[in-house]
Amino acid sequence: MKKKEQCFFCSQNVEDIDYKEADFLRRFVSGQAKIIDPIHTGTCSKHQRRLAQAIKRARFMGLLPYVRH
Repeated sequence: MKKKEQCFFCSQNVEDIDYKEADFLRRFVSGQAKIIDPIHTGTCSKHQRRLAQAIKRARFMGLLPYVRH
């Protein structure tokens, strides 16, 4: 069996995921501007929901693209 890796945000004790940190959020967005699965990123469900909300807010504010150009 594969050992489950620990969530990046849990291990770093991150309280809030800020939508204004666009460079940081790009790590969790694919080349086609899709939010990457938690299976591949290793985030827990709590932080995946917060991450998705931050990415959606960054898209709305124009910091991240909705689709690839």
